[in-house]
Amino acid sequence: MTEVRGSAGPNGGTHARRAPGTPCWVSLMVHGLTATEEFYEALFGWEFQPGPQQLGPYVRALLDGQEIAGIGQLPPDRQLPIAWTPYFASEDVDLTAETARLCGGTVGVGPLDAAEAGRMAIGSDPSGAVFGIWQASARLGTAVTGVPGTPAWNELLTFETASVAKFYEAVFGYTEEPVVSADFDYLTLHVEGRPVAGIHGVGLSLPRDRGPHWLTYFEVADADATLREVAELGGQVLKPARDSAHGRVATVADPEGAVFSVIQSPRRVTS
Repeated sequence: MTEVRGSAGPNGGTHARRAPGTPCWVSLMVHGLTATEEFYEALFGWEFQPGPQQLGPYVRALLDGQEIAGIGQLPPDRQLPIAWTPYFASEDVDLTAETARLCGGTVGVGPLDAAEAGRMAIGSDPSGAVFGIWQASARLGTAVTGVPGTPAWNELLTFETASVAKFYEAVFGYTEEPVVSADFDYLTLHVEGRPVAGIHGVGLSLPRDRGPHWLTYFEVADADATLREVAELGGQVLKPARDSAHGRVATVADPEGAVFSVIQSPRRVTS
């Protein structure tokens, strides 16, 4: 992770329509919707309201009345990975989805209309990492960032950055900025000169049971306290809190196994 503030607005700020390629939403599909709502309500203070039902029961998570993320329920017969999925903004989801196919990716869901909210698709890059595409209509996506309980950064964990970066650049028009290091394979994806997401090549240390995947970071006020809460609520701490140049970070999993990271920004670290 290099620029965790790249896709966020000012503290508590709301967003206008995003430029194509900008992360604009995160969504989670689970088997136990009610239990998952209870976990994230206790952890992040989210409240919930019904959302589009095209793919089954779905709720929008709210923080102080502002939309933050979505959680849906998987059909009982679907044994899909339980994972947070980032959505990237598009002005034409059908064209973006077709571009993804032509560049070696796959599109597993859509494109389809999500009621009046917008139009969406879910696909995967050539390495298998799943992502979403969002063409906004009535709903622009995550309405506030930069405060605890909101998405702070999205990072692709994959085998190596070079080939998969070409895919995302072709599909979303990103420019890239590599981190120059002999032993650290990392680059940031930029939209209009702003870093909006990262790609981290981790080689053979990639978990065998997951493969390449996107990882969402959520802002928290106190990383260590959050880890204690995760454990108390039935989740798991996968990587303990550590200090980085961008704040105190840790990686956890919710009770159904959805992995995400938390970050306590430097401005929130107290001595």
